[in-house]
Amino acid sequence: MRKNFGAKAWTYPQPVFILGTYDENGVPDAMNAAWGGISDDQELSLCISAGHKTTRNILARKAFTVSMADAAHVTECDYVGIVSGNDVPDKLAKAGLHTSASEFVDAPLIDELPMAVECRLRSYDPQTGRLVGEIVNVSADERILGPDGKIDPDRLAPITFDPVNNTYRKLGEKVGNAFRDGARLK
Repeated sequence: MRKNFGAKAWTYPQPVFILGTYDENGVPDAMNAAWGGISDDQELSLCISAGHKTTRNILARKAFTVSMADAAHVTECDYVGIVSGNDVPDKLAKAGLHTSASEFVDAPLIDELPMAVECRLRSYDPQTGRLVGEIVNVSADERILGPDGKIDPDRLAPITFDPVNNTYRKLGEKVGNAFRDGARLK
């Protein structure tokens, strides 16, 4: 038997993305966003409202980075989501986070977060809050690469947002092989 909860924005997993931008003075800013994901081969879509400083920064600079929040930085990643850059202009510094300039877009990479998707603004709809970025590059710190040179999710330790219980969860173990296991049923 199922229990009905009504219309809720509940899906699993919800990524914890940290959006990195520069403001009009070149000061790095970041915000936590969970409503987003890949929407095409070289496209990432997010839902962020027009009132965020991050949104204004993206519209002005036409670029942003999307870092994967990780288990080692839960506190810092939560902080940049609960404090507004409109009120705390140096919130990255207060969180103890450092940045480096992306080589590909006019936006900062967060040094402590080892994986980022670097995007150029494709579109933004202020009515719906839908932000679409063209993926220009994916960068990863060598410390999260496996022996095969690929990103190792166990080393990355990305976290997800649990919207039902308002918690962050670390991704778990491998349970199957994509595009292979289902072939047994053909």
